[in-house]
Amino acid sequence: MRSILIKDTTKEEREEIIRTSLNCGEGSCENCSSCWLGGGNPWEIYQDYIDGKREIREINMEYNERYLHGRITRG
Repeated sequence: MRSILIKDTTKEEREEIIRTSLNCGEGSCENCSSCWLGGGNPWEIYQDYIDGKREIREINMEYNERYLHGRITRG
């Protein structure tokens, strides 16, 4: 398995990592359900990773923390 760290990837590779990991786009949203459960658009959630600002791990930890403390509202 190859590294998904920002230092080891290009922006294009990070976009592909998000696209394939979440199976987002092309009408396939069965895997994460983030949008319809009120968690937000996955592309917006992971934009900092795509832009090389924060690692996926950091984003996931923040998201989980907000979810556990009820700060994610359902639409």
